[in-house]
Amino acid sequence: MRTFSLHEAQAMLPVLESLLRASIESKQKIEGIEAELQHVQERVFLDGGTLLNVKLWARRGAERDKALRKAKDAIAEINAIGVQVKDLEMGLLDFPCKVESGEIVLLCWKLGETAITHWHGLEEGYAGRKPIDERIQRAKPDQIN
Repeated sequence: MRTFSLHEAQAMLPVLESLLRASIESKQKIEGIEAELQHVQERVFLDGGTLLNVKLWARRGAERDKALRKAKDAIAEINAIGVQVKDLEMGLLDFPCKVESGEIVLLCWKLGETAITHWHGLEEGYAGRKPIDERIQRAKPDQIN
């Protein structure tokens, strides 16, 4: 598992934000297409059948598949860097960070925040966020085997 210093994690935010936004936009597109499809399925059921534009729905299905691939690729790229996607709805990322005591904590960043200002323990999650303190600021990046 890769760990990050606060400085290193901050420097990565522009790239990660771009990847995160791409995955969120793709997710929203998928949800929109699926809502359209659900509406059409309900209409077909209530009407006892209906003529559908097969080309249109095949194209919309291809658009959904493309958006799904784009979202998965962006998330996989974030994960490959060593950053954890915790909540796509909130745009929440965690960066493992090894502090002087050897403890691993998670630097916590949420889409829309201008900087990483909080951290939490491995078991605490977003609700347990605490402000960055001196031991976090002194942490160095490390490779853990």
